[in-house]
Amino acid sequence: MDIELTAALAGRTKQQWLSLLQRCGLEPDENIQSTVLIWDDETLAAAASRQENLLKCIAVDDRYQGEGLTATLLTQLRQDAFRDGHKHLFLYTKPKNNIMFSSLFFYPVAKTKDVLLMENQSGGIRKFVANLPLAESAGTVGAAVMNCNPFTRGHRYLAETAAKECDHVYLFVLSEDKSEFSAADRMEMVRRGTADLPNVTVLPTGPYLISSATFPTYFLKERDKAEDIHCQLDVEIFLNHFVPRFSIRRRYVGTEPLSPMTGRYNEILKALLPSRGVEVREIPRLEENDVPISASAVRSALAEGNRVLLQQLLPPTTLSYIEERGLWK
Repeated sequence: MDIELTAALAGRTKQQWLSLLQRCGLEPDENIQSTVLIWDDETLAAAASRQENLLKCIAVDDRYQGEGLTATLLTQLRQDAFRDGHKHLFLYTKPKNNIMFSSLFFYPVAKTKDVLLMENQSGGIRKFVANLPLAESAGTVGAAVMNCNPFTRGHRYLAETAAKECDHVYLFVLSEDKSEFSAADRMEMVRRGTADLPNVTVLPTGPYLISSATFPTYFLKERDKAEDIHCQLDVEIFLNHFVPRFSIRRRYVGTEPLSPMTGRYNEILKALLPSRGVEVREIPRLEENDVPISASAVRSALAEGNRVLLQQLLPPTTLSYIEERGLWK
């Protein structure tokens, strides 16, 4: 058997890769950076790919099952990822594959009936959450999970409302770097924008509360339900790890008139959280001139250089941070 690592699939090799995935019941995922191929002469026996720290499209032809090729694939992908500076790796798979990947030193993070998320660090999520600072407070604890790309007056209004209604509030800002503003910039904007609220703590989500931007669908038969399945997995992570650590009893979301996907996510939260002891409070979206304030509107105003509109949509802390860091001039 020959092992090949490639950054680009093309021509006959790509056709064989697509055929292998199809035989294994998988759909192709084009969002990959590198792929490991295992050849038996001119026959593609197995393949696996990587997008940053996410392993995907792991497939072994039925004729080569039992020959340890999955272990070989993961070893090669680990080495490739480590060379790129990624030591904390993740993969999504079907729950029935738990035992197989556990034997290859991947550990469950959370699962639904459709999806299992695993990582290569034993107890990684437990250790991450345990190391987040815990506020000393009794009474009602609320939480909100935000991207804040960037932090708007709408986000501020949601945080203020939660702070008034709860004894303490945790704002979890997505750590994923898939937005126009970096994770570090978004965290700092939220910290500055809520610094005057003494019962609010701003924390990162780490790699665990993950946006749909990186959620793969290649192994799902019902791909039209991918958004719902991703939301359900995200809810399980939140309930099983973040809720018990911070004693969260209330989660805050804003109404979502602009994004059907986010609106659907809110509906899933309202369907699943209350039965598990977490109330969902949906706060009406703050408006400016009868138009809901949104981060996308802010980004458009930034692109247009419309400072007047920015002053209407952003708290002063965000506007000054953007100007201070040269993120807009």
